[in-house]
Amino acid sequence: MKIIETNSPEETYELGKKLGEEAHAGDVWTLDGDLGVGKTVFTQGFAAGIGVTEPVSSPTFTIVQEYHDGRIPLYHFDVYRIEDPDEMEEIGYDDYFFGDGVCLIEWADQVREILPDHLHRVTIEKNLEKGFDYRKITISEEE
Repeated sequence: MKIIETNSPEETYELGKKLGEEAHAGDVWTLDGDLGVGKTVFTQGFAAGIGVTEPVSSPTFTIVQEYHDGRIPLYHFDVYRIEDPDEMEEIGYDDYFFGDGVCLIEWADQVREILPDHLHRVTIEKNLEKGFDYRKITISEEE
């Protein structure tokens, strides 16, 4: 487990970019944290690290957004509105999870029971006592 502290949206973006540069096809990354902690900023950096040049935004209403212009495909999920993991069957989640790209899943605890055994977990937390833009980012791997 690694804990990284950032003090600006730019630092959070750069951390995401660094991890995106290291990402491999078949990786599944989960991204958890309260609303407004910087999940989208992190994701934009992650996408840039993969080489995605098109604008990246949260796919809250579409569940998954696909980006194919990087060195490997990026599948960005936002499963906040999923009430039952079976809803993921409708979009063919296993083709994404076990496919040729990288999956980044926001609010992954909503679909915990269908996640693959091996994944990278990123949790972003605020601490206003340390400043408005302070973030504690915990990165761990699950086997």
